[in-house]
Amino acid sequence: MTDKATHISALLAPTVASLGLELLGIEYLPAPGGAVLRLYIDVPEAEAETRHVAIEDCEAVSREVSAQLDVEDPISGNYTLEVSSPGIDRPLFTPAQFARYVGQQAKVGLKLPQDGRRRLQGTIVAVDEGRVSFEVDGQPFDVASDNIDKARLLPDWAALGLAPGKDGKKKGASGGKAAGKSGKH
Repeated sequence: MTDKATHISALLAPTVASLGLELLGIEYLPAPGGAVLRLYIDVPEAEAETRHVAIEDCEAVSREVSAQLDVEDPISGNYTLEVSSPGIDRPLFTPAQFARYVGQQAKVGLKLPQDGRRRLQGTIVAVDEGRVSFEVDGQPFDVASDNIDKARLLPDWAALGLAPGKDGKKKGASGGKAAGKSGKH
């Protein structure tokens, strides 16, 4: 995260926590004519099995955070506030978040090139003392956590029953709907 994003995240995290949610991280994208401030929220890890972020959670966070941003005014000029759940391709912001998903695939962009790479895709192997270790193309690849610009989990579409099989149809799907999906969101 940028210094501005880190500052805004520290400012807003207690407000999000007061609503029973966790601020995973933010993206601050300045642009001519108006910036975008995107907040990613989730339920606390202890509640993850029984509760998920709902639209009402996003609305509540948006209302509270908007009021706080109006008072604190950390962003000069116009901006658009977006509040989102992490989704299936969850962004990763902190070493603790990487540690939570050891064994899963991630796509990572680096701030500074390392070993001739700015981007990598691999399995998260370990997190230790400010470093995240990946297995990339069968080889170990260690990155300083402060050199990670952006990172997202790569969904295992086959495990979710959403990858096409040899016959071209989605596994576990019937009637055009994915297995495990319901009409309510």
